[in-house]
Amino acid sequence: MRLLWSLPKAAPALLRHVVAYVELAGQDLDQMQRDFSARLLAGIIVLVCVFFVVLTACVLVVAMTWDTPHRVTAIVGMGVAFLVIAIIAVAYRSQVLSAQAPFLATVRREWAQDRVILDRILSPEEE
Repeated sequence: MRLLWSLPKAAPALLRHVVAYVELAGQDLDQMQRDFSARLLAGIIVLVCVFFVVLTACVLVVAMTWDTPHRVTAIVGMGVAFLVIAIIAVAYRSQVLSAQAPFLATVRREWAQDRVILDRILSPEEE
């Protein structure tokens, strides 16, 4: 019964907070979209450039060792080097992802603070 009497008192605050949560979620989503777009564009540019540099280096190594007994060793060495680089990249990626802020972090933080206030408003008063 106490909850029904508290509802008119809490309704305006709840409505303002719901609107604020929607705004915070929109801001978080906008920021995430901007960050993702910037990272994606930079990543694509780097990927294309690195691909051509590595391709050129591999062709150079094969051309320089083609008429020697070391051509197979050079090709295997390049394969091992690419494998080591891939393992390092996977480890780095997992480290970066673990340091990334959680999805809608601002909304979660504000909700945790507001839940304490709502519990205080809606709890039965001690007489």
